[in-house]
Amino acid sequence: MELQQLRYALAVIDTGSFTAAARQCFVAQPSLSQSIRNLERDLGADLFERIGRGVVVTAAGTAFAGAARAAVRAVDNVRVEVTAVSGLVAGHLDLVSLPTLAVEPVTPLVGAFRSRHPGVVVRLAQPDGTADLVRAVVSGASEVGVTVLPLAEPGLTAHPLGRQEIVVVLPPGSRRRTAIDALALGRLPLVTNPVGTSTRTLLDTVLSDSGITPTIAVETDQREAIIPLVLAGAGAALLPRAMAKSAGAQGAAVVPLEPRLWRDVVLVHRDAGLSPAARAFCAIASASR
Repeated sequence: MELQQLRYALAVIDTGSFTAAARQCFVAQPSLSQSIRNLERDLGADLFERIGRGVVVTAAGTAFAGAARAAVRAVDNVRVEVTAVSGLVAGHLDLVSLPTLAVEPVTPLVGAFRSRHPGVVVRLAQPDGTADLVRAVVSGASEVGVTVLPLAEPGLTAHPLGRQEIVVVLPPGSRRRTAIDALALGRLPLVTNPVGTSTRTLLDTVLSDSGITPTIAVETDQREAIIPLVLAGAGAALLPRAMAKSAGAQGAAVVPLEPRLWRDVVLVHRDAGLSPAARAFCAIASASR
């Protein structure tokens, strides 16, 4: 079993096809396919089920992925550890964050990290939701994650990053309000993400605790469209205050909830050794509190 075989197999898992994996690895597809066949023969199990031009990861492939990522990262970190001791900066940081945390606190943290370690490449991933983020960290696809509590997954270490207020953003020209309670929120046409996303879960929880069903006007998984939809008059939205400021600057009305709604933001990683880049990022995040 060779390290390059692990890289090739992980590329197929990440891209979903042998063709895309070969392109990503800068290798001819027949060479990549043969390398993976040799790996499967050595392992005594098929990692992929070939279906037409695509592939489906088998149960063995899923079990392989976590260990393989850890092995590849450990080898990658050998050079990084040596250069770190020498005072040099190298390597990369795999980071995953909920989209609503990308503006605050992730952007300033990445900025501070890059200022101190300009040789490190930050690879910032966007999950489909909290569960997807946790899977990315647990599997090793991302070494560090920024998410919100509660976090019930065992085997993860969480470091608090502070609290974030969630506010209501109303279309321009809306009736002026000093605050909005759950009853009034339930009556508003709402622009929101699908069920299972972090902000939608907050919305459903706030209203269900008061026995209220939300009035959904637009449901979209295109998060970047939410503020433009509110500005266009499609409905109101719940957003972190840092994101709401952008909408407010464009004419939207930003109103707090009554009682005020907060969520606790945390940085998470596996209960395992971290790369030098991840340790440095965690240190910067802890110092920012």
